[in-house]
Amino acid sequence: MSSSALMNIGMRAMFASTASLQSTSHNIANAHVDGYSRQETEVATSKGQFSGAGFFGKGVDVVNVRRAHDQFLTMQAAVATSLAKMDDARQQQLVQLEDVFPPGEQGLGYAMGDFFAAMTDLANSPSDNSARQVVLARAADVADRFAGAANRLDILQRGVVADLESSAITVNGLAERIADLNDEIAGYAGLKQLPNDLLDQRDSLVKELSGYLQVTTLPASDGTVGVFIAGGQRLVLGNEASKIVVKEGDPDPTTAALAISTQGQMLDLNEDTLTGGSMAGLINFQNHDLVDARNMLGQMAAAFAGKVNEAQSRGLDLGKPPGPGVALFRFGGPQALPSRFNARDGNGQFQASVSMTVTDPTQLAASDYDLRQDSSGKLQLTRLSDGLVRSINSGDVVDGMRIDVGGQGLQAGDRFTLQPVGRAASGMQRALDDTLGVAAASPLTATFGVGNKGTATLRELLITGTPDTQLLAHINFSSDSGDYTWELLDRDTGSLVNSGTGTWKAGEDISLNGFSVSLNGVPKTGDTITVDKTLFPGSNNGNALAMSSLADDRMVGMTLDDDGNPIGEMPLPPPCSLCK
Repeated sequence: MSSSALMNIGMRAMFASTASLQSTSHNIANAHVDGYSRQETEVATSKGQFSGAGFFGKGVDVVNVRRAHDQFLTMQAAVATSLAKMDDARQQQLVQLEDVFPPGEQGLGYAMGDFFAAMTDLANSPSDNSARQVVLARAADVADRFAGAANRLDILQRGVVADLESSAITVNGLAERIADLNDEIAGYAGLKQLPNDLLDQRDSLVKELSGYLQVTTLPASDGTVGVFIAGGQRLVLGNEASKIVVKEGDPDPTTAALAISTQGQMLDLNEDTLTGGSMAGLINFQNHDLVDARNMLGQMAAAFAGKVNEAQSRGLDLGKPPGPGVALFRFGGPQALPSRFNARDGNGQFQASVSMTVTDPTQLAASDYDLRQDSSGKLQLTRLSDGLVRSINSGDVVDGMRIDVGGQGLQAGDRFTLQPVGRAASGMQRALDDTLGVAAASPLTATFGVGNKGTATLRELLITGTPDTQLLAHINFSSDSGDYTWELLDRDTGSLVNSGTGTWKAGEDISLNGFSVSLNGVPKTGDTITVDKTLFPGSNNGNALAMSSLADDRMVGMTLDDDGNPIGEMPLPPPCSLCK
């Protein structure tokens, strides 16, 4: 063997050792770099050289610099990161949502309890102006807390939109950097050796990207990877990157929706295909948790304010002259939001319109509804909280609301989102400022005969409809077993307007002329009850008692079947004096 051959073997050995030392030094230098994969120099014995005496060895060759990397584990880590970021983003929003409904003295239930306590105090002194002032103050406090909670939900919504827009900017930047790395890596494809550090950088970017949106990667023969999101939509392909766009929701423009823009084509991303990443968590919170919270808050606001206003309208105020009470609360009504893609006329106006009227605030469900036309041309209404689907006609009453379709009616493809209670708490305020306007008095007064021999006394005189105050009701018990006759007389002329008979039983009411009388004790033969127009409302507390008793009524929380019968209970917002 010549001296030059020995020199070549030594040089090869020195180069292999130097390469190994260089890889080791590179590993040490990048030990704390996130995403760096340890590299290892791969060596192999050089091919021998033939001579007449046989093959002589030529030393060692450096054949590759390999990184310690497992693609499967890398992708599993990205998936785990994606799911964790989705849950974390939603959890952060839920913590803020919980703060909207504080317990204790700052809560909605506490304020409503104070209102009913003030109404009870007014029942004890119906002519006391200071007691009336307290009622109005407590009413304002309830309204402010409902409106404040609704405002904080709106702030949360705006925060979600801002976070999505910020995330979209970051995602688009990451996608462009991945595309640039793809381009650079593809340039080394002809060398048949992998640029390890560039691959690490790309893997790190993919992992960071998966924190925002769950991704799937597909390697190509030129060393590039395709990055896909939302069930197969391409975000990066080769050296080209698409863009994530945050757009206004449809039909609610205050919400956000995601789309992807590829070569000038915009495609909406379905929420169901967003299965990971912080952006998916934000969309999930917006479309479910926030909607549920707003609807539950609105359901409670509509039921509370609606029932109090209804009771207020059945009483008498202290005006001159006394009259029926006006609304104590003002609150947001139901709204129907058309999809921006609904059919329009030549002037750009929607051809169909939908209006809603609340018929019973206690039956309103804490849900949005989807209204569209089915394949047979019928109106199809879907309650989004539980997916219940039913066919309806214009004018039908569903879940405490009447739905009317106007204009040219729904066309194929038209869609409306109905929000019966979603905005009820927004802008809720006390509508009455005059203390004399609190209708504490009942329009009717019950008087028991002075010669009555039984133990019957008035437990409650309840206004159940619209009584005719020009009629005097006279009830005469004809037996000890509860049989009675009744007469309705014109209070001015005394002429008989109507009459009839009935039998009273313990625990049952006597109902006439839009009112009902419930008794304590037992009447005897000859006992009489007269129900007449209230002449002195300042000394009557009948309606104040009726309003204070609303605290014991279940106003919300029931699920009704198609016939209006309770079939279960719905989850409620934080505890309150109404929710027993």
